[in-house]
Amino acid sequence: MRLKKDGEQTLLRLFGRFSIVLLLATSILNAQSFEDFKKSNAKSFKKYKDSRDSTFNKYLKEQWEAYNVYKGTPLYSKPKPRSISPAEPKQIKSVGPKVSIIIKRVEPVKEKVTTPKVKKKTTPVQEPKKDIVITKIKPIIVQEKKDEMPPRDIAFNYFGSELGFDISDGLKQAKFYPQNQKGIRNFFDNAASSDYKNLISEIKSISKSMKLNDWGVYLLVLDISKKVHMNHDNANLLSWFIFNKLGYAVKVGLAKNRVVLMHYSNKIIYSTPNYKFSNKKFYVVSKYSKSSVGRLYSYKQDYPDAKKPLDLSLKTLPNLSKDIRKKTLSFEENGKTYKVTFDYNQNLIDFMATYPQADYETYFNSPLETMTYNSIARDLKKYVDGKKAGDAMNFVLHFVQKSFKYERDNQQFGREKVMFANETLYFNKSDCEDRAILFSYLIKELFGVGVVGVKYKDHMATALYVPMSGDSIKAGQRKLVLADPTYINASIGQSMPKYKSIIPDSFVVVKG
Repeated sequence: MRLKKDGEQTLLRLFGRFSIVLLLATSILNAQSFEDFKKSNAKSFKKYKDSRDSTFNKYLKEQWEAYNVYKGTPLYSKPKPRSISPAEPKQIKSVGPKVSIIIKRVEPVKEKVTTPKVKKKTTPVQEPKKDIVITKIKPIIVQEKKDEMPPRDIAFNYFGSELGFDISDGLKQAKFYPQNQKGIRNFFDNAASSDYKNLISEIKSISKSMKLNDWGVYLLVLDISKKVHMNHDNANLLSWFIFNKLGYAVKVGLAKNRVVLMHYSNKIIYSTPNYKFSNKKFYVVSKYSKSSVGRLYSYKQDYPDAKKPLDLSLKTLPNLSKDIRKKTLSFEENGKTYKVTFDYNQNLIDFMATYPQADYETYFNSPLETMTYNSIARDLKKYVDGKKAGDAMNFVLHFVQKSFKYERDNQQFGREKVMFANETLYFNKSDCEDRAILFSYLIKELFGVGVVGVKYKDHMATALYVPMSGDSIKAGQRKLVLADPTYINASIGQSMPKYKSIIPDSFVVVKG
């Protein structure tokens, strides 16, 4: 019995020693697993490089509040027509002087060095559509120096341009830990005490040289953040930090312990969930036309001096690398087939495809790429020069009506998508507002005619400030003649019967 008891005591002693060893080993492993976090977190106690960060840190420590999500506003209160029956062609009276189309003069662009580049990687060529012919040209190399630059910390392709950036250790090591309000504060502390200023300076420099609008900057910052942090929450927090340093009013919130990035916009971003902070709407752009985020927790105060809204207007097209393609459109008029061939930049089409649903003023007042416009103007010039203005404008109206198939956005894209003029030319199918945007640009540039977009609950047309007869509307003190780019065969002054007695919901002012 004694041996048994001794044996049990021996086993108990052994087990006790093993437990102590196991406990020590676990403690060591835990210490090692948090070592990187502790090292990076220690940097947050260093003096901030920006005095605003100390104040903002105090805001982040305050009690966060719950905010309810607002569902995104739809563009149309009624679904657009499934199909549109063509009009009975009518002979119109020829009016106005004879026209002569003027082609825009294009100044040669001198390429400048924007940033040291990494060695360009080979990327697969996008397969073109059947009616598109690729024109083989050498890609524009932004870098003038032949010597290869040293590699950067991160590199990626930004719509045809290879960009590289160096990232400070503090930004790399900043982590969302723990996964709560304190974790966001920890991330901010590490980022704010890092050497981030060179990165901010490079982003500003590249944005300026590439003529990026706010949406272009948004995409650039997201690309950088995703390259630095594979983790979605860390990437969102890095974007948040960079946007604030660039002066944009951007907030983050927590929804089910996940980081949500919100951008302030003083214009509606349609079909996009948003939250109200002191009557300002902050949009979750990444959730455009997707499921809602739901309730979240966030802070009231903005980052000091970061007041800039996300402006989606595209007054100047970005200076992207050239990937020139060619496309031909054809249509029939009075038994004769006409063809219009144009060049376009595939990188610009890809850029535009990323857009969320901005307001109509953005699309109606965005330029058509000069190269594309000149290609179209040269071919239209062959057909309309010498005609009276009324006949020439009707020819352009029929070109837009008949060169594309009608299809609603939900059928083509699975969501509502207003297209820029460049995109309408690129795609074989389009609906009412897409054609209205293209037509308004062409009529304004080719003939110098005043034009507005005419929006109904389920349709979009245009109206021209011209001395012609037919169906008309009054916008302010002006009488304008209706022109519908979706009503096939209709001439200027012919409105769809359905809309003749309906007062439009609104007008879209086309500038210039």
